[in-house]
Amino acid sequence: MLKSKVAIVTGSTSGIGLGIAKELAGLGADLVLNGFGDPGEIETIRSGLEREHGVRVIYDGADMSKEQAVRELIAKTIETFGRLDILVNNAGIQFTAPVEEFPTSKWNAILDINLSAAFHGIAAAVPQMKKQRWGRIVNIASTHGLVASTHKAAYVAAKHGLVGLTKVVGLETAGSGITCNTVCPGWVRTPLVEKQISDIATQKHISQKEAAEEILAEKQPSLEFVSPSQLGGTVAFLCSPAADQITGTAISVDGGWTAQ
Repeated sequence: MLKSKVAIVTGSTSGIGLGIAKELAGLGADLVLNGFGDPGEIETIRSGLEREHGVRVIYDGADMSKEQAVRELIAKTIETFGRLDILVNNAGIQFTAPVEEFPTSKWNAILDINLSAAFHGIAAAVPQMKKQRWGRIVNIASTHGLVASTHKAAYVAAKHGLVGLTKVVGLETAGSGITCNTVCPGWVRTPLVEKQISDIATQKHISQKEAAEEILAEKQPSLEFVSPSQLGGTVAFLCSPAADQITGTAISVDGGWTAQ
């Protein structure tokens, strides 16, 4: 379905981003991986995707907190492949604290990576996508782009901002062959969530399993984690012809969290 298409997935060396990258590669897209991690492990992921799916995969370690690095990531991809068809803005970080104790540095870092990076990537990618008369922009937000939780001021603000940015870009690109949508996952068992599970287990002197069950019971009626591959499938759907008229919207993949 995506043969000859070129996709960038930010934050794709692990977790949700890697799940999305695997799905797009499986559908024939050439890929630009991005994210932090051990160079050897990243190379194993890169070469494995290339070998398994017969697509071209390169890695770019652009720092998503830096405007210039984000814009250069887009420019280098277009220079390397001659096109850019799919931009998945997935890179994200988290920090929790009550608002009156929230460090300014953490606020700035979360806004930079979770929101501003998407803005810079989209702004740089749209001209190329307009030239091609085809493009898919998918922003990975969160249920926290639609509802709030305590102690997550920066994350909730950034993800709400991402949903708003999606609406604006959807309107501005309507009819151009480009769509822009947001996917809002509930609890996914990523390294970010593992840390929250560990923190709860430590604070309450309970097992990891009990802490995971507690997290799910509080918010997610299905009592099951969303998987990275399910999110990859959602992104793939948004890149398919069936989704040509879906733009500027947010799709919840949250086990019923936001239906409550």
